[in-house]
Amino acid sequence: MKQKESHWRAETLRQGASAAWPICLGYIPVGLALGVLAQQAGLSWWAVAMMSVLVFAGSAQFICVAMITTSASVPAIIFTTLIVNLRHTLMSSALAIYLSGISRGFLAVFSYGITDESFAVNMSKFREGQWNRWQALTVNHVANTVWIVATITGTLVGQLVPKGAFGIDYALTGMFICLLVFQLHGRIYILTGLLAALISTVWYLLIPGDSYIVGASISAATVGYALKRHDRRDK
Repeated sequence: MKQKESHWRAETLRQGASAAWPICLGYIPVGLALGVLAQQAGLSWWAVAMMSVLVFAGSAQFICVAMITTSASVPAIIFTTLIVNLRHTLMSSALAIYLSGISRGFLAVFSYGITDESFAVNMSKFREGQWNRWQALTVNHVANTVWIVATITGTLVGQLVPKGAFGIDYALTGMFICLLVFQLHGRIYILTGLLAALISTVWYLLIPGDSYIVGASISAATVGYALKRHDRRDK
């Protein structure tokens, strides 16, 4: 019995790690870039380590580093990263269907490791069947471990990398352009993106401070939601 249980655990870990490795391959260069940028923004390796352990959200961490570089206020950084990370509520709600009846302790550990990439992998596996919570948990935390190691390594290596070398300073801009392009699934999404750019530019020119990021995001998202509802009613 113990041998079977041991074999089951080993197989579960193997399958979870196998599903996680493509995520890890993507996390390594992005995590290194974040670490380098964070070091050049004045953050120490332990601060980056704490950020990756406590937050574990690549886009929010990139935004935080960028806002620190531009000397944004602490409340603005906190509120902006909160808004960006609210999508985790929706992802957790979608995964909850496959994790009903499980203890709160497990759910707390599991939810900590949910990211866009692990969510996509686990949702796909759950829909296919033959996927359990332990395999999903392995995906989350193997990816989490690689991300933490990559960001810390990037911070340490960043001390040896001249500012602006290898185009690392463009990593943040490039990543968000890529994320934006993947979200443009129709005219409403394109219009919302253009509206966000317009509002943020006008807001930046007319209103002092760094509230233009949050203001433009909320305003454009609200208009986009209204357009989406109107479009559905017409159909």
